[in-house]
Amino acid sequence: MARRIVRTCVKVTFLSGILIAFLYFLDSRFRVLPNKVHSGIHYLLPEHHTGSIITDLEYLQCTRLSSCTMDTGEGWSRIGKDVFLGSGWVQHGFINVRRKKQAEFLPTSGEKVVVDIRISRKKPDPSEGAGEKDVKWESRAGGIWIKRQSKMIDSAITAVDILFGPDAVEVREGWQLKEGSLSAGESPRLTVRRGEAIIPKKASVQMDKNHMLKIIQVSDLHLSTGVGECRDAEPPETAKGCEADPRTLQFIRKILDDEKPDIAVLSGDQINGDTAPDIQTALFKFAEPFISRKIPFATILGNHDDEGSMTRKQIMELTASLPYSLSELGPELGPITTDKKGREVHEGGAGNYLVEVKAHNRPEHSAVTLYFLDTHAYSPDKSVIGYDWIKPYQIDWFKNEAIRLKDAHNKYSFIHLNMAFIHIPLPEYRLEGVPMVGEKMEPPTAPVHNSGFKDALVNAGVMAVSAGHDHANDYCLLDQIWMCYAGGSGFGGYGGYKKYNRRVRLFEVNGDAGQIKTWKRVENSPDGKYGRLDEQVIVRGAKVVSPSSA
Repeated sequence: MARRIVRTCVKVTFLSGILIAFLYFLDSRFRVLPNKVHSGIHYLLPEHHTGSIITDLEYLQCTRLSSCTMDTGEGWSRIGKDVFLGSGWVQHGFINVRRKKQAEFLPTSGEKVVVDIRISRKKPDPSEGAGEKDVKWESRAGGIWIKRQSKMIDSAITAVDILFGPDAVEVREGWQLKEGSLSAGESPRLTVRRGEAIIPKKASVQMDKNHMLKIIQVSDLHLSTGVGECRDAEPPETAKGCEADPRTLQFIRKILDDEKPDIAVLSGDQINGDTAPDIQTALFKFAEPFISRKIPFATILGNHDDEGSMTRKQIMELTASLPYSLSELGPELGPITTDKKGREVHEGGAGNYLVEVKAHNRPEHSAVTLYFLDTHAYSPDKSVIGYDWIKPYQIDWFKNEAIRLKDAHNKYSFIHLNMAFIHIPLPEYRLEGVPMVGEKMEPPTAPVHNSGFKDALVNAGVMAVSAGHDHANDYCLLDQIWMCYAGGSGFGGYGGYKKYNRRVRLFEVNGDAGQIKTWKRVENSPDGKYGRLDEQVIVRGAKVVSPSSA
């Protein structure tokens, strides 16, 4: 009897081990484990340990049956990014760093602090890099070299993170992206922070001295981890060897330098889900053109942004933490539900917020209010096909905010104006037989269910709302308010309709005249017209105007 019990226990243990290994393997490829497990395995935001320094670093590569984790009891912790980005069927690799509280650092006992890190095929000279010039570099696996010394310095390394691809950028204050990539994995690159974490001052926007404001709306960038591949590049002869992200961002930089906007709105699908296994890398890339030019930017999410390792909340939190970001997580609206990856989220989404543009030299007065609402992704109701819709509790939040701000807005000496930005268009974008300026190249993929948000916008005095999502549509349509599209800007997303050219939309607000003007700029124009396309006045004297009267 005893032997039978022992044999049964051995069999159960053996089969359990095989099952665990199989589940771990499946999850690494297809993400089958529940949300609570994912939050520990896949949430890739870097850890910040206040008052800590890095005393050592190692790269470990092992089979998927191993965690590649070093002894946590000795201060080691693993950076939660597989350098293979889950592409290795048998192996994965992780960077482990050893931390110590700076106040507990004891150089007299032989402890050393990391003062510099490099990735190189050959050993750097001791005179190179930070720290003492006679300290030798130490070799680590993966082509990594670290420089450690017993003397503490202010520029000692306090955090390490990983980004991916030759086009990766670092936008956080106090961080430095190192040259070169590890000799293993999907072009992983190390980025380091010296000193304590820097919390950027919250950005703000005000009208210029002429009471003018220029807004650029950039939608559907569809950036990847790595350079990405162009889809439907125009003209066709530019398609061969076309790298999507560098070409997209070159276009955006050119327009920013030409137009010099006061504020940028990124209206969703900045990240191209399936081709962005490291969302952080893609996110930093879309933020860089604005941060480097000191242009405040606000973001909302589209239906592809959260298809990777981070939830909508996590993406908005990371975006909000960046320099010059106006983005906010916003209130938690609606009940808790699960997204399509089984992660717990609030049904009202993330990123429902507003930005007040202040009057020139009068920060106590708002000149323009910009509302941002999360339009989510796909319909949660199996009986309703297509895309999700703005929820009643989001609309209630919007109405309450508009009422709360009304008295303050009436104190502005000129005319206060309201605008709104969303990703997925409203059902009213399908209307026919109404005034329209621009091109409708594809059927609007608005939600089937109409939750009434357009009526709420009208009642709150919003005169223009602008969306993204349908890349090849760039029209503005009038039905009590102007409903515009930005047009798709990214080569990582589809184009293809009538040789569609990537584009962005701009708005110019004149506070003195209560006027809003809009136009578009394109990346490539076959007729050589690179200036303002379909320029039109949509609001004058704080009243919506039709194309015929503009």
